[in-house]
Amino acid sequence: MSNTAVQPRRLESYVYGSWVAGTKEGQTLLDAATGAPVAQIDSTGINFADVLDYGRKVAAPKLQAMTFHERAQLLKELGQLLMTQKEEFYTESLHTGATRPDAWVDIEGGIGTMLTFSSKGRRELPNTRVLTEGDIEPLSRDGSFLGQHILTPLQGVAVHINAYNFPIWGMLEKIAPTLIAGVPCIVKPASQTAYLTELMIRRIIESGILPEGALQLICGSVGNMLDHVTEQDAVTFTGSAKVGRMLKNHPAIVANSTRFTMEADSLNASILGEDAVPGTPEFDLFVKEVAREMTSKAGQKCTAIRRVIAPRAQIDALIDALRDRLSKTAVGLPGAETTRMGALASLDQRVEVRERIIELQKGASIVAGNPDQVNVTSGDPEKGAFLNPVLLYADKPFEAEAIHDVEAFGPVSTVMAYDDLDEAIALARKGKGSLVSSVFTNDPKTAEKAVLGVAAWHGRVMIGNRDTAKSSTGHGSPLAGLIHGGPGRAGGGEEMGGIRGVKHFMQRTAIQGSPTLLSAVTGRWIEGAPSYQGEHPFRKSLAELKIGDQLVTEKRTITLEDVEHFAHFTGDTFYAHMDSEAAKANPFFDERVAHGYLIASFAAGLFVHPDAGPVLANYGVDNLRFLVPVYFGDTLQVRLTCKQINPRMNSQHGEVRWDCRVTNQRDDVVAQYDVLTMVAKTWPLAATPA
Repeated sequence: MSNTAVQPRRLESYVYGSWVAGTKEGQTLLDAATGAPVAQIDSTGINFADVLDYGRKVAAPKLQAMTFHERAQLLKELGQLLMTQKEEFYTESLHTGATRPDAWVDIEGGIGTMLTFSSKGRRELPNTRVLTEGDIEPLSRDGSFLGQHILTPLQGVAVHINAYNFPIWGMLEKIAPTLIAGVPCIVKPASQTAYLTELMIRRIIESGILPEGALQLICGSVGNMLDHVTEQDAVTFTGSAKVGRMLKNHPAIVANSTRFTMEADSLNASILGEDAVPGTPEFDLFVKEVAREMTSKAGQKCTAIRRVIAPRAQIDALIDALRDRLSKTAVGLPGAETTRMGALASLDQRVEVRERIIELQKGASIVAGNPDQVNVTSGDPEKGAFLNPVLLYADKPFEAEAIHDVEAFGPVSTVMAYDDLDEAIALARKGKGSLVSSVFTNDPKTAEKAVLGVAAWHGRVMIGNRDTAKSSTGHGSPLAGLIHGGPGRAGGGEEMGGIRGVKHFMQRTAIQGSPTLLSAVTGRWIEGAPSYQGEHPFRKSLAELKIGDQLVTEKRTITLEDVEHFAHFTGDTFYAHMDSEAAKANPFFDERVAHGYLIASFAAGLFVHPDAGPVLANYGVDNLRFLVPVYFGDTLQVRLTCKQINPRMNSQHGEVRWDCRVTNQRDDVVAQYDVLTMVAKTWPLAATPA
């Protein structure tokens, strides 16, 4: 039998189109649970200015030639592929100390986040390269000079500097909105768990799905990279507030006003409502949630509950319940079947957590767990970075500053007592800004007061009660559609948040000009831009239809019989339509008026074409407004204009937005809205395979 030791693999960076190893031996990375060498990491010899330029010059033009839908589609294909390879990532994740449930959040949670962004990009963004925002702003009385806000991709790259606790999710939740925006990414994972990030990026690069240069990787230090960032780049950072502030004040970032987003230390709080006494579902849910947040990822989550704020009358029962639950947490090797909590990321991290617990003890006492005595069900407590959960209690939390200033980034939380809800709110605020807070109550007044009291200090507030017990994603779960960030100590940034996250990597610009030129820039028809009348636009497929195609309909006069028939047929006998005296007493009307929805219905009757054709369905209206009352004898006419064309990928149809303007005989606009239809790309439709 050979006694040759297995050599740790050498991590490489993916830069300027190839995999590159550092020129020095670098740092040896150890398995968090066994202490065995896993990998070596070093980035010496990389030209970081060239890395930035490669992204700007090679990848950016390719990405920005695509539409939002095309970029989002790439992420869908990538996410589906990575999901088929997940077991390889789970195996590698064991080295980080994470159990399978912990790794699920990181791996499948990260891939799922990317897929969610892909879906939102295809559903909520137009299939264009320019994004309009808000309504047209009239800048002249005659409508010849207008303003419109647009968003376009930054012309640089985004540098994403990530933390060690989520080597997959932390990367994917950042690159997804960045790539949809059309901006290339450079990922710099924390060294301790970079081997897992590197493995996934290898699989991404091998797939060939992303354009070359759209994703680069730095394994090791970023060296002098930040010296070369410009006003068109963006930098995001997840980690300690100390390092984040140092990066935020980097001379190049300050001089160029480079976009910088930080997600840092966060002393998140959870409040138990006064109504949530022992025996209520809310009390039980609170105990379960606190224990879960303490032990999930061994407490190494930026969203973990660090401060447990509870009514003084419930403190003893709460501590007893938590002590009992935490004592049943089996700590050991992450791959062992009996393990419920794995190891911290490294032995150095365990030393740091123990030091932080000593600081916390200046204002609190340990009531459960012993940081110096490690009990494991498997593994070596000396070689592995194991630590049993530790719970502290502060009887006088307003006098104990350390519990509001010091974060032990591990399975550690501090219970603190409050005497009324105002005190609970004040304690939550002493975190000086956090990513998330939660409130467990079944009392609406408590929920309202607590949420409004803490909201300004938090990026997210979760309300837990019996109604959401089965459906809630929990206190500590960031979600793609909601912002992940917080004010103050938490860094002042916002990540994700759905399409808000995409916009962070785009420049908002106010453009001014004539309707014709604004329409050309935005790809949307604007009042005053050219229009084209001829064949009924509902007879045109997307291959034939163009922006500005317009129909001006025949006219229809509204009669008393129309209104009364509509009222009785629909059941809408509101007095303004049926009672002349009551209508005259209304300050908005001179006489009985036609129903608004009668106007919209008659308008549809005027502009639709009866024959089967390219228009497949009407799926809604946007911004419907009734502007001028319609009386008996008024004559209506409709002008319908193709406003925006949005072809769907991998489909036989697309979406068309029509500007619908209904006028009376005096040319007053009585109703205005957008009609939304599904239109075939070609007509007749191709036969569907059997």
